[in-house]
Amino acid sequence: MDPKIEVRELNVWYGNHHVLKDLSIKIPERRVLAIIGPSGCGKSTLLMTLNRMIELVEGARVEGRCLLDGVDIYNPGIPLTELRRRVGMVFQKPNPLPKSIYENVAYGPKVHGVKDRRKLDEIVENCLKVVGLWDEVKDRLNKSAFELSVGQQQRLCIARALAVKPEVLLMDEPCSALDPMNTRIIEKLICSLGRELTVVVVTHNIQQAARVSDFTAFIYLGRLVEYGPTDRLFESPVNRLTRDYISGEFG
Repeated sequence: MDPKIEVRELNVWYGNHHVLKDLSIKIPERRVLAIIGPSGCGKSTLLMTLNRMIELVEGARVEGRCLLDGVDIYNPGIPLTELRRRVGMVFQKPNPLPKSIYENVAYGPKVHGVKDRRKLDEIVENCLKVVGLWDEVKDRLNKSAFELSVGQQQRLCIARALAVKPEVLLMDEPCSALDPMNTRIIEKLICSLGRELTVVVVTHNIQQAARVSDFTAFIYLGRLVEYGPTDRLFESPVNRLTRDYISGEFG
């Protein structure tokens, strides 16, 4: 199948620090890709290049190509607002807006021109149902998002990202700060979302990568070491470094 995203010879620097090195990868549409590797190997940096969040990092420099449906997202003519609508991002720590639960989800659609209250109500309800929050918050939609638990806040942030109908969802260790119950909910959500859009999830949890992903990429010291179907990569890795990492020899 044609890739939804294709990265070609990507190099990223933070000042003089060369973080990603000649990295190339094709990410298929409507599948879940897990990115694994030890801390500091460049996993989160790769995510940030895929919707140009990297441009917010002082001293960052990017070379290479990142194609979304065959179009280079670093083309100066690409509107950032539209790019980040198409390629949403969920961070490691929940970052709800200082607004009500309702306004957190409605914020994106409003920015993109949805003004009809009935339509906004429908979007908010549907997105909260997708992430399993509706029954928990439907009677307090006007309460502050900060009144929610950490796990609920993370699910709210996912609902906010989904409200603008992205084609790609980037998730940077979305479960690392969560309790087991919310982790299970989000893992199940990742699996279901992978049938509707392209999901790229960074995780330190090897077992989680095996549970939720269709494909896995192993990055080490800024280079792509191995990439393939998750079952194959975990059961019979080609590269010894991959085998050692998966088996817990280092990391």
